[in-house]
Order: sequence, then C-alpha cells, then structure tokens
Amino acid sequence: MYKTEKTTGEKKRPPPVKVLSGQLRTAESRGTADSGDGCVIRLGRGRSLPVSLVWMQGTVLEVQLDRDTVLLMDETGTFAVQGVNNIPKGKPCLSQGKYVMVMGVIQATSPEPVIRAVKMADLSELAALHRRMWKLEVEDLQQVLA
Repeated sequence: MYKTEKTTGEKKRPPPVKVLSGQLRTAESRGTADSGDGCVIRLGRGRSLPVSLVWMQGTVLEVQLDRDTVLLMDETGTFAVQGVNNIPKGKPCLSQGKYVMVMGVIQATSPEPVIRAVKMADLSELAALHRRMWKLEVEDLQQVLA
C-alpha cells in the first residue's frame, strides 16, 4: 500500500508508523530482539499492521545520558528511547518535562517498548495541542495503512 525505500546494504523499510506505547506493549514480535524486524500491532476488527519504524510522541520523564537513554510517557504508558546522544539536534529535547516526538526502530516491545532513535524534535512550544491531537493522528494513519 505504501512504497519502501531501499538504501545500499540495508533492508527495505516502510515509512514510520504513528503508534502508542500501549500498542507496542501488546504487539507480536516478527523477529529476534535487535533484528529490526519490528512487530505486528492489532488494530481491532481482525485488522493488524506490521511496523518496524515508528513515530511516537511523549513527555520526557527521565534522562540518562550515561546510558544513552531517555524515558518517555504517552497517554498509554512509558517507553524507552536509546541512542539519544547521537541524534543531530536531539540535545534540546533531553530535558525532563519536554514534550517530544521521536522516530526510531523498534528494539523491544515487552515488558516496556524500547526504540532506537533516528530523529527527535521538541514539540513543547505547542505541547497542549500536540497532546490533544496525537491519539487522533495515530488512529487516522493506522486506518489508512491497515
């Protein structure tokens, strides 16, 4: 349904899918840990959606620069983001209380989702609007893709 880009030496990967941490927590794995194969999320009414590259949003709860990790929380729970020290322009996002978006590759789904960051951006300036719209954006995109 959507095109995938192929770069030399990498697997084909579809564009990021907007997801909630709760969806990843209950997803079925499609490969081994750290394989980057992602998972399948259940959307209801017998529909499912394979995902490996995700777009998530949440509030920064804890920053652990020594572990290259940040803990975020969306309306369905917490999730960890790894590799934050290597994200271009990611440093401004790494403060407790900031509302951020992160795009990344799924590393684990259980017991807590873990994402390896590819991109981060600070959405704090319009956080109230982004928070209100996020669940609707997730549902809308998933309906289109499933």
